[in-house]
Amino acid sequence: MEPALYVVATPIGNLRDITLRALDVLAAADVVAAEDTRNTAHLLTQHGIGANRLMAVHQHNERTAAEKIVALLQAGQSVAFVSDAGTPAVSDPGALLVQAVRAAGLRVIPVPGANAAIAALSAAGLAEPHFLFHGFLPNKSAARCTALESLRDQACTLIFYEAPHRIVECVADLCAVLGGERQIVLAREITKLFETIHSCPLRDAEAWLLSDSNQQRGEFVVLVSGAVPQPGLPAEARRVLETLLGELPLKQAVQLATQISGAGRNELYQLALQLKNPE
Repeated sequence: MEPALYVVATPIGNLRDITLRALDVLAAADVVAAEDTRNTAHLLTQHGIGANRLMAVHQHNERTAAEKIVALLQAGQSVAFVSDAGTPAVSDPGALLVQAVRAAGLRVIPVPGANAAIAALSAAGLAEPHFLFHGFLPNKSAARCTALESLRDQACTLIFYEAPHRIVECVADLCAVLGGERQIVLAREITKLFETIHSCPLRDAEAWLLSDSNQQRGEFVVLVSGAVPQPGLPAEARRVLETLLGELPLKQAVQLATQISGAGRNELYQLALQLKNPE
C-alpha cells in the first residue's frame, strides 16, 4: 500500500455495512489507528482480519498520536484510521489527525462508507433540496436555544445528532425555538435491531417520545424541515432593525438598518412604526 493515512468509514450498527475496499485497506495497512481499539478489534475479528496492529487515537490523545502517525508515514508505513462507527472526523475524532498529516505534506486518502446523517436523510422523506448538518447541539438548554436561534431562518433541512439522555429536552427546545408546525424525523438505532424512523409535526414529537421510554433509547439523528420563506422583509433585516430600535431613535435606527441590510427604507420604516407602536 502507498504510505498514506487512509480515513476509513466503518459500520454504524450492522457489521455487514462495510465496503470491500475498506476491508482491503484494513487488512493491508501496516497500522490500524482506532478511536476505541476494543471496538475495532471486534470488527476486524468479525471479518477475519488480524487485530495485532492497533493503536489508540481518540479525543484525549489525538494531538500526540498524530505526531506518532506522521512519523510512521514518513518512515514509509501505511495507516488506516477508523472511529467507533461511521465516517471519522464527522462529529468524531480525526480532524486534528488529518490536519497534522496534511501539514506534514503527506497524503490523506478517504475510504467512504456508512454515515448516520446521510442514512437517516435518505429515509426521512423531507423534500428540501439542501441540508445543513449541525451535529451535536450544546448540552445545556440555554446554549442549545441560542444555537437554534441562529438556525431558525435556514430554509434547508437541519440535521442534528443527539444522545438518548438529552433527546426529550432537545426536542422540547426545537419546538420552542423553531415552532411546532415543522416536520421532524427522529431516526434512532440506524441499521441496528431496534431501528426506528418516526416522522411527525414537531409539536407532537415530545409526547411521542414520552409515550414509550423505549423510544428514548439509542443514538439519534434528528432531522427538521427548513423554514418556510416569509413574504416581505428578510428575517435578517428585521433582526437588525429590532436590535437598533432598542438603542436608537426610530429614524436613525431605520437609516442604519437600511444601510446594513440593504432592505427597502419604506418597508423598514413601516415595520419600525409597528414595532414601536403595537396595537
